[in-house]
Amino acid sequence: MLTKVYGSAVFGVEATTITVEVNVDRGVGYHLVGLPDNAIKESNYRIAAALLNNGYKIPGKKITINMAPADLRKEGSAYDLTLAVGILTASGQIQSENLEKYVIMGELSLDGSLQPVKGALPIAIQAREEGFAGFILPNENAKEAAIVSDLKVYGVDNIKEVIDFFDMGKPLEQIVVDTRKEFYKNLDFPEFDFSDVKGQESIKRCMEIAAAGGHNIILIGPPGAGKTMLAKRLPSILPPMTLQEALETTKIHSVVGKIKNMGLMSQRPFRSPHHTISDVALVGGGAYPQPGEISLAHNGVLFLDELPEFKRGVLEVMRQPLEDREVTISRAKFTVTYPSSFMLVASMNPSPGGYFNDPDAPVTSSPAEMQRYLGKISGPLLDRIDIHIEVTPVPFEKLSEDRKGEGSVEIRNRVIVAREIQTKRFKDLEKVHYNAQMNTKQIREFCKLDKTSLNLLKNAMERLNLSARAYDRILKVARTIADLENKEDVDGNHIGEAIQYRSLDREGWLG
Repeated sequence: MLTKVYGSAVFGVEATTITVEVNVDRGVGYHLVGLPDNAIKESNYRIAAALLNNGYKIPGKKITINMAPADLRKEGSAYDLTLAVGILTASGQIQSENLEKYVIMGELSLDGSLQPVKGALPIAIQAREEGFAGFILPNENAKEAAIVSDLKVYGVDNIKEVIDFFDMGKPLEQIVVDTRKEFYKNLDFPEFDFSDVKGQESIKRCMEIAAAGGHNIILIGPPGAGKTMLAKRLPSILPPMTLQEALETTKIHSVVGKIKNMGLMSQRPFRSPHHTISDVALVGGGAYPQPGEISLAHNGVLFLDELPEFKRGVLEVMRQPLEDREVTISRAKFTVTYPSSFMLVASMNPSPGGYFNDPDAPVTSSPAEMQRYLGKISGPLLDRIDIHIEVTPVPFEKLSEDRKGEGSVEIRNRVIVAREIQTKRFKDLEKVHYNAQMNTKQIREFCKLDKTSLNLLKNAMERLNLSARAYDRILKVARTIADLENKEDVDGNHIGEAIQYRSLDREGWLG
């Protein structure tokens, strides 16, 4: 007897429906075809034990299973439940006429209980698009899949529940999530707040500008000056995610299995990889391509602490995703694209010893060593960072003050207003939502300068020997400063402040 059951495979952040055809015939043998990986090939042992422990068995006949499309590589243990239900139906142990209406996924334990799977959200989206009535999957993934409207999602704990549902019509409990209600309920503030930061008013100002325009920023300063502390508080002043952004971000985290029992993500991600990370782990890839840290930071912040300690090759592979806001991973037979629109926040010491131009600090690095240290970061990468700012240690008087600084809520409100101005400005442009995303043509259109501002910028370009890309960055930052002040045009003050935020471009910065 031939039976068809439906599962799904995830490639990139999209899913493809997989038809599992099970044929039970006279003879002996178990044949699994359709490019399954080792985890799927081993499934027959898990299925046999799970069925036996629940009063069923794999028939001692010739079982042929085809996973179509047969030329598409299948991976992972999420097909256990799909295969088990197919075998039971094809061997006549259970009767069901509704099998083709459901997508079924889940990894089996030997006692028949179900383990969570990866990529539940993209699978649910694809199931709805293809007109399936429901999606049966492990309970731990049910909230995440239930985000998708117009699709019945059933979370189950054991294979017995699935068997009883198909064989006896015993109802399963449908998981319902009110996406909007869930989303707005979780819009609380993170644990880190800018009011904890003493002093550092100029750096807070930089952070506000960076958040308002979505600009990349690098903080340079000695150990203990507060670089990491400031970076960790950046997500608290970013505007809340829109529902569309939350769905995109949840989709990527779903693919790597980071959304158990969570539903929709409402906080912007903050990723802080260690400097020993490999280029594949940062950008994504592998034999079966997976999203890297830059994609997990999509719509959020990627924080690279101690930037020169990262391997140069690792930093260089970030150059293209920083410009294109997506990363494409190509293999011989397929190509996947992951979105990676993130804010880069980097921090570094000015020298290997950590101190620079500080009369009280021990001089431990020669100028040549310092030059070599800074040389680890390439010019093209620095060009892609809009704001460079020096962080100086906080004096004791400021540290011991009782007065609290301005909190994240007040700063965030100003950032939201500036972002709303940008949203209005770019409403007709599909891929541009804030100033940092502008291309050269849009910069010319939205950052027109008067003669005084133009002369100021010309002098700065000549004296600091800036590249054409740095010129664009200054204009973008100046546009954001003008938006924070609710000014229609960019003037000399805005340009002057933006030029100050190009520390590493200044010749003689090392002496």
